[in-house]
Amino acid sequence: MPSIFRVLPQAAAIVALGASTSASAQSQLQTQITPQMRSEARTVMQACRTDYESLCSNVAPGGGRILACLQSHAGKLTSSCAQALPRAQALRDGAVSAGVTPK
Repeated sequence: MPSIFRVLPQAAAIVALGASTSASAQSQLQTQITPQMRSEARTVMQACRTDYESLCSNVAPGGGRILACLQSHAGKLTSSCAQALPRAQALRDGAVSAGVTPK
């Protein structure tokens, strides 16, 4: 199972969302994601890497499950990840609204 931190560079706006997609879907998705979204997604990934690995590594990527897992462990998160989660949610919401969230 791919970790969220291997998948997200390909679908950066899906932060903490960790969805896997077909090659053609990834290509289409990448054309709709701005460089700013990629940068913000990488920032969130870096902030939450340790928390993901210790709390949510058994969660299947996709559909916002990893973000939901991290949110469900709010009291156990490092301060950097806890501070990054609102932005992760905003990125996910924006991707959903734009129709660029992989299934």
